[in-house]
Amino acid sequence: MTTADPFDQPGRRSAVLGWYASARAALDRPLTAYYLLLGASALLLTIGLVMVLSASSVYSYLQNDGDSYAVVKRQLVWVLVGIPCAFVASRLPLRHVRRLAWPALLVAIVLLALVRVPGLGVEVNGNTNWLGLGPFVIQPAEIAKLAIVLWAAHVYARKEKRLDSLHELLLPVVLGVGVVIALVMLGRDLGTALVLFAILLAMLWVVGAPGRIFTFMLTAIGVVAIGIASTSSERLQRITNFADPFKDFHNAGWQPAHGLFALSSGGIFGEGLGASREKWGNLPEAHTDFIFAVLGEELGLIGTLLVVVLFLTIAYAAIRVAQHTEDAFVRYMTFGIVVWLLGQMIINIGMVLALFPVIGIPLPLVSYGGSALVPSLVALGLLVGFARREPEAARALAQRRKDRSAGLSAGRLPD
Repeated sequence: MTTADPFDQPGRRSAVLGWYASARAALDRPLTAYYLLLGASALLLTIGLVMVLSASSVYSYLQNDGDSYAVVKRQLVWVLVGIPCAFVASRLPLRHVRRLAWPALLVAIVLLALVRVPGLGVEVNGNTNWLGLGPFVIQPAEIAKLAIVLWAAHVYARKEKRLDSLHELLLPVVLGVGVVIALVMLGRDLGTALVLFAILLAMLWVVGAPGRIFTFMLTAIGVVAIGIASTSSERLQRITNFADPFKDFHNAGWQPAHGLFALSSGGIFGEGLGASREKWGNLPEAHTDFIFAVLGEELGLIGTLLVVVLFLTIAYAAIRVAQHTEDAFVRYMTFGIVVWLLGQMIINIGMVLALFPVIGIPLPLVSYGGSALVPSLVALGLLVGFARREPEAARALAQRRKDRSAGLSAGRLPD
C-alpha cells in the first residue's frame, strides 16, 4: 500500500501555481521597481538609525559627558540633510543630472587634494583621509564614489557609438578615476581605493571592455595594494591574520575576533535590541565599520538576513530599471551605483565574518557617518528617479494622480 504524496494533490499544486503566478504578476507591475527601491531604502535607513543608537550608546555616554544619544543625534542630522538631497535628486531631469558630471568630478578631486594640505587634513586610525572644514569633518573619498559613477556614466553615454575603440574606452575615464584613486591612496586609505577601483572595473565591464584590460588592471592593483600594505605593520598584520583572527587575538585579531563573538552569541533571534555585550568596550568601531556584528548579536540571524535581503532587493530593482531603460546614461549610472553599494555591503560583511581583512569599509545606510550616508542617499534618490521615469511607471503615476484629483473633485461636489 502506498501513501499519496500531498504535493501531488491537484488542490495543493494549484495553490502553489496560483501563488507563483500572483508573485510574478506583482513583480511585473510598472511601479514595482519604484516601490521596492523606496521601501528597501527606507527600511535600511530605519534599521541603521536604530542600530547606531544601540551600538553607540556606551561610546556616547563615555565620550560625551553622559549623553548616550550624542552619536545618534548627529546621525539624525545627516539623515535630515540626506533625505531632502535624495528627493531633489529623484526629481532632477536627466539633462540637469548630467550637467553635474564634470563639476562633481572636479569638486571631488579638489576636496581630495585639500586633504593633503597641512592643517586641513585630519588623521583617523592612521589614515589621513578626512578633511576639517570648521565644525565639520568630512571624508571626500565618499563623495568621490558618487562623483566617479556619475562622471563615468556621462562620458560613456556620450561616446556609446565609439566604445568599440580601446582608446575611447580608456580615455578619459581610466585617467580621471586613476587620479581620484591615487589621491585616496596618498591618504593610506586602501579600503576605499579598492572600492573605487571596483567601480572602475564595473563601468569598464558594462561598456564591453576586453578581458585583457581586466587582467592587466587586476595584476597592477594587486601589486600596488601589497606594496601599500607592506608600508604599515598594523595593516600588514590585519591582512595576513584575517583568516584566523585568534592567532593574534590580543593585537591585530582583536577586532575581527570580537566581531565573531558578537555574531555567534546572537544565535537565530538575537539577544534583544540594546542587549549587546560586545559594544561595552570590547568591539572597536561598534557603531561604524563593525555595526553589522552588533546587529547580529542583538537581532540574530534573522536581523542579518533581513539586511542582506534588503540590499539584494535594491540591487534587483535597480537592475530591472537598467534592463528596461533605453537611455545609456541611466543604464551605466544604475549599474555603477549597484556595484558601489552592493560591493561595499559584501566587503563590510566579509570583514565582520573574517572572510576579508579589516580595511575600514562602512555598511551603506547602516553604519554611522554623514560623509558616507548623504552620497548613498543621493545615489538611491537617483535610482528612484530613474524608476519613476520608466515609460510604464510614468504613465501609472500620471494615471494615479489623475484619479486622485478626480476623487478630490468629486468629494467637493454637493450631495
